[in-house]
Amino acid sequence: MSELLVDFITSLDGHASGEGWPGFWGLEGPEYLAWLGEQPEATYLMGANTYRLMSGFAAGQVPNGQDEFRPEEEASVDELTQASKVVFSSSLEEPLTWANSTLVRDDAVEAVRAMKSSGAGLLSTIGSLSLCRSLLRAGLVDRFRVVMFPVITGNTGEERIYDGYPDVALEMIEHRTFDGRIQLVEYKPRVLEHPPLGVPA
Repeated sequence: MSELLVDFITSLDGHASGEGWPGFWGLEGPEYLAWLGEQPEATYLMGANTYRLMSGFAAGQVPNGQDEFRPEEEASVDELTQASKVVFSSSLEEPLTWANSTLVRDDAVEAVRAMKSSGAGLLSTIGSLSLCRSLLRAGLVDRFRVVMFPVITGNTGEERIYDGYPDVALEMIEHRTFDGRIQLVEYKPRVLEHPPLGVPA
């Protein structure tokens, strides 16, 4: 059975990106980049918006506010290009142009449930906030990992990650600091019907 990892890279205040900021907020360091390079092979799950953004990067479209990719960003996009990717969308058309990408039009929750039961490898999300939220609500997420970068993007932050989430209890299974400033926390999530000390309505 496959394991499903929801994987986020965030600012301290929970934004997935920020207008005018480079990838990794420009704060990645050698320890963090080395750790990224050690990650096991995975099949990446994403929605249409993330696919459009990332496939654009793979095709050479530079993020707004930058003149060119930094080497770390190029390496990250190249690795994703080589990986297997499953894209959930009713609006994209086949064939998908980004290499190693498969389009699935079926309900994402049911499709991922089937992938988990029939597969053996690691499934990992990339971006795709609404997809991650749906998979978490459905109880399909085995691990919930957040890498927090030391920046608050109060004025420029975009894509608030946790809006619309249910209450979730988190059991920590790993934590680590990279380069003296980047914090990783990884949890086993459990969706709550009500706060644990509350009385059900």
